[in-house]
Amino acid sequence: MTRKRLAAFAWAVLGMMLLVVLWGAYVRASGSGAGCGRHWPLCNGTVVPHTHRVQTLIEFTHRASSGLALLGVVAVLIWAWRVYPRGHQVRQGALAAMGFMVLEALLGAGLVLFGLVAENQSAFRAFSMVAHLINTFLLIGCVTLTAWWASGGERVRVRRQGAVGVLIVVGLVAMLVLGASGAIAALGDTLFPASSLAEGLRADLSPTSNFLLRLRIYHPIIAVTTGLYLLIVARVVARARPATATRRLSWVLTAIVVLQVLAGVTNVALLAPIWLQMIHLLLADLLWISLVLLGACALAVREPARAPARRAPAPLAVP
Repeated sequence: MTRKRLAAFAWAVLGMMLLVVLWGAYVRASGSGAGCGRHWPLCNGTVVPHTHRVQTLIEFTHRASSGLALLGVVAVLIWAWRVYPRGHQVRQGALAAMGFMVLEALLGAGLVLFGLVAENQSAFRAFSMVAHLINTFLLIGCVTLTAWWASGGERVRVRRQGAVGVLIVVGLVAMLVLGASGAIAALGDTLFPASSLAEGLRADLSPTSNFLLRLRIYHPIIAVTTGLYLLIVARVVARARPATATRRLSWVLTAIVVLQVLAGVTNVALLAPIWLQMIHLLLADLLWISLVLLGACALAVREPARAPARRAPAPLAVP
């Protein structure tokens, strides 16, 4: 059990988690959230459902992959506890990831047990979707930091970091707000699909439309504002902290912002097909990860270099 292998395993768990998130989006967009009925953790009252019903297979696959991700986070936590000392940042990151993973499972169970799936149009479902997405972002962030620290990254300090610290913290909060608005917009697209772009715009602006449609119009505004802000953050951080990793991550962040805006515009123009919704969500997750890593680099506490030990002067020869 080496630290190098732990780092590789933690990155693999992060990759697995992204696949789970994408499949969860497919479950929602395809209307398969009620595929296992109101049963959790069982599926229609059984451990492994024996059915050819597509919605059940889609939902069961998501639950099974989520279980594997949970086991991955548990393995990272145990591994970190064995190879790192008490108080080390890798241990702290793995413990935080475990906490958010448990909360993620509870939120997912709540969606099923309270019937907040399929055609449910309640405000409670919208609130639950927002809470679920924010927790997912925080979980991904903790796993990302754990893998980064296990790969040799320094501990992060937010205090006394000046404008750079403020810019990054505000950027992280803005991303959470953007993700929340995106969850509401995606739910509106699923429940109230439009046959044309003009029809969708009329529904967004109509005072008689469902609240999900009236809220959906704010997502593009928040997305453009947040995107412009992140471009500024990337530029300022690259200049203020001109380390090689920081500069590279700032360029990665910039590229993903541009791709995400293009994907968002295309998503609206094509009336939110499921495959493009999944790409849009993947880019959002990658944008969040790149911002977390940029912050980890820019706000790292550099360990002071140890001065080489001085040799004692040789004694003078006595004639």
